[in-house]
Amino acid sequence: MTSSLPRSHARRAGVQALYHALVNGQSPVPKDTLDFVSAENSAKMDQKYFTALVEGVSKEIIQLDSELTYAVDRSLLAVDPVEASVLRLAVYEFIYRPEIPYRVVLNEAVELAKAFGGEKGHKYVNGVLDKMGSKLRKVEYQAAKAQRMKKQAK
Repeated sequence: MTSSLPRSHARRAGVQALYHALVNGQSPVPKDTLDFVSAENSAKMDQKYFTALVEGVSKEIIQLDSELTYAVDRSLLAVDPVEASVLRLAVYEFIYRPEIPYRVVLNEAVELAKAFGGEKGHKYVNGVLDKMGSKLRKVEYQAAKAQRMKKQAK
């Protein structure tokens, strides 16, 4: 994965916590959601970042879902719960964590969708987040696009 390992572990645990809360119709509570993380992973992850992600997504879920309507081709309720959790977490990072590069957010989300989602879920997540990146991170998105085009031209 592209970003620092402690944050990658925090994102992984965050998606698990958000997914669990979603399928059980609950709000995730960071203290309780650490139960999903083994003691081994708990020591490896950035627990502050995990807490910030879970609390942030929970607090801003209405805005995140509203933003996602721009790129999601169906009701968010019809999106697989794993992919919905990954998308919410990534859009949260796009909006509220501008210090994290666009490509890092996108790559981490795709990896999480590969790890936890359905067979083609990562492709769906990639497509949605590519569209969201063009809206929420215009400058970085354009730079990444230009870089891809430059590589393809070689």
